[in-house]
Amino acid sequence: MMHRFIPVRRLFSETKCSLPCQLRRRCFSQVARNEIDNRDGLVRKMPPFDYSPPPYTGPSADEILSKRMEYLSPSMFYFYTKPLNIVEGRMQYLFDDKGRRYLDAFGGIATVCCGHCHPDVVEAIVNQTKRLQHSTVLYLNHAIADFAEALANKLPGNLKVVFFTNSGTEANELAMMISRLYTGCHDIISLRNAYHGNAAATMGATAQSNWKFNVLQSGVHHALNPDPYRGVFGSDGEKYAKDVQDLIQFGTSGNVAGFISEAIQGVGGIIELAPGYLPAVYSTIKKAGGLCIADEVQAGFARTGSHFWGFENHGVVPDIVTMAKGIGNGIPLGAVVTTPEIAEVLTRRSYFNTFGGNPVCTSGGLAVLKVIEKEKFQENAFVVGTYLKERLTALKNKYDLIGDVRGRGLMLGVELVTDQKLKTPAKLETIHVMDQMKELGVLVGKGGFYGNVFRITPPLCFTKEDADFLVDAMDYTMEKM
Repeated sequence: MMHRFIPVRRLFSETKCSLPCQLRRRCFSQVARNEIDNRDGLVRKMPPFDYSPPPYTGPSADEILSKRMEYLSPSMFYFYTKPLNIVEGRMQYLFDDKGRRYLDAFGGIATVCCGHCHPDVVEAIVNQTKRLQHSTVLYLNHAIADFAEALANKLPGNLKVVFFTNSGTEANELAMMISRLYTGCHDIISLRNAYHGNAAATMGATAQSNWKFNVLQSGVHHALNPDPYRGVFGSDGEKYAKDVQDLIQFGTSGNVAGFISEAIQGVGGIIELAPGYLPAVYSTIKKAGGLCIADEVQAGFARTGSHFWGFENHGVVPDIVTMAKGIGNGIPLGAVVTTPEIAEVLTRRSYFNTFGGNPVCTSGGLAVLKVIEKEKFQENAFVVGTYLKERLTALKNKYDLIGDVRGRGLMLGVELVTDQKLKTPAKLETIHVMDQMKELGVLVGKGGFYGNVFRITPPLCFTKEDADFLVDAMDYTMEKM
């Protein structure tokens, strides 16, 4: 089934900026009154795909929404003015209840790395489910051991002891506890703008008020974020690293439990840490007796293209690595990997996770690793991601609305601003562009503290043709503003 771009029928205004608007460069400030026409015709077709879903016979979007509002937590939110009813997925595409195909450039928040319903992953999960869904790790089963071995072989140094969890939040929670037990210290250093989860300890490490409730959160110090776009020191990583030393000297006893960070902040708006930052900070933390935790929940599993893990782009080796999302292509699975020496601290008491290491999940996880290697998804993430970033950067040079394009591989961010010098977040414009791109058949995510950054984290089977379709949809939408 193929879909062309359809005419966009939204009302919004166009306010030209005071700068010369060469090459159709424009800035926008408010929702408008001018109806978009489509007199220039339809643009690029969605790339062909040899699958059409069977007719959908389930409940309507309105019925589902009504049930959500009555029976599910009111904290659950959804994208778009009119939320999508997604009923099926194949590789990099999703289908709604009307059978319309969408290009998924969000990947379930950087989770669907192999593609929706990848046949090899589905087969591994189904076959294991038929044999044994669950017992307990108190008995032996080869699935958990096989996956742990394969995962350890993907990590450098002596990182080879695995503890499985059900999510990234659980993994980070456990990693922070391990660092406190091992060092005998309580203080942990995180970064401003970070997101590490929403449980007790991880909410403390998270550093955006949007995601923090007013509950007890102790022992975490938040350092200056080494953000090359908005940070006070630009791209000078070593200047930011000095703040970590100051926090240790003036905010702790002089010794810390650890330091936790993402190599690329996902929820924070696809922020790459400034060059030189992590090596300097890791050295400082080691001198203070702490452990270094790499949160690879979003940047791991070949997503950055140049390396399998995000921290490898910085030339460091952490003491603990946490992972989830792409680890299972969508099934509930996470992991903490550390050294044998550090792992020993969990034997001081009994520590247990009922579902962590479940045979169905670990069979799926092993299949994901095999698919990434067999189909060369890391190489594809690098090639297609580089091409996509180049095209998005060209779009930045065309529209003042785009303040920054950043990221690596297939973990990219596009930040929208109404003033490039002041970097004023373009919140309403972001919502508008996102909504219109959906109407054209492209789904992207949204993040950053101000909600003005497009998060582009598609399945790693994304193609150059998909990249062209995405950028053309964004271009088409901005051109009509």
